[in-house]
Amino acid sequence: QVQLDESGGGLVQTGGSLRLSCAASGSIFTSTSMGWYRQAPGNQRELVAKVTSGGSKDYGDSVKGRFAISRDSDQNTVNLQMNSLKPEDTAVYFCYLNTGLYSFWGQGTQVTVSS
Repeated sequence: QVQLDESGGGLVQTGGSLRLSCAASGSIFTSTSMGWYRQAPGNQRELVAKVTSGGSKDYGDSVKGRFAISRDSDQNTVNLQMNSLKPEDTAVYFCYLNTGLYSFWGQGTQVTVSS
């Protein structure tokens, strides 16, 4: 079993910054990618950012140039630096880890950007 522990969400004003972290533990034999999705009320879950074990990164169109994802050398921690936050970034952010066979999800952390 894999456990994902998220931290760093909260309330911030427009233009501010937050940093999310996600630490994976448990029976991790391999992970092909880790990253973040988000879901706002009434919306579908959407990709925010992901990074593969090889270091390739991908971002959702709405966060390109503002968010940056990084992965620690142990490959089991992923961080999301969020800058120039907008009210439309308000959502629950979910960390995920994909092993190629299974996907694991964190419980989610709330990010609220006030106008």
